[in-house]
Amino acid sequence: MPRHPLLALAFLAGCSAGAQVQAAEPSPAWRVIDGDTIEDEATGERIRLVNIDTPETGPRARCAAERQLGDRATQRARVLIAAASRVEIARTGRSDRYQRTIAFIRVDGRDFGEQMIAEGLARPWRGRREPWCSADGALIP
Repeated sequence: MPRHPLLALAFLAGCSAGAQVQAAEPSPAWRVIDGDTIEDEATGERIRLVNIDTPETGPRARCAAERQLGDRATQRARVLIAAASRVEIARTGRSDRYQRTIAFIRVDGRDFGEQMIAEGLARPWRGRREPWCSADGALIP
């Protein structure tokens, strides 16, 4: 269960309020796009984690430190998803402006977002994107 009480309640509410939960085999059924987005390779559905924000990668990163942490988050997400015996998706019924399904993800019974936060690779999502880079290019904690 998530360590953050509000996230725990949101996950439980999402699961009990008619959210659709899907269990699937790990890789190759799932492709990790970045630290907070995965894709169902069979259907093309992209799923964005509701409870975290990870740093951007590639040209979308605003500084080298953000890009490096974003790459680490993506790599860790790939390891966790590939090694999973069970991946569960609890859809919220919403999608974002990129048409990604907004959902909670559990990997082998553990909240994926909470694990990424605990490992220092993500922040809790607070309803808007917050900067990862300071004016001098360092990471903002």
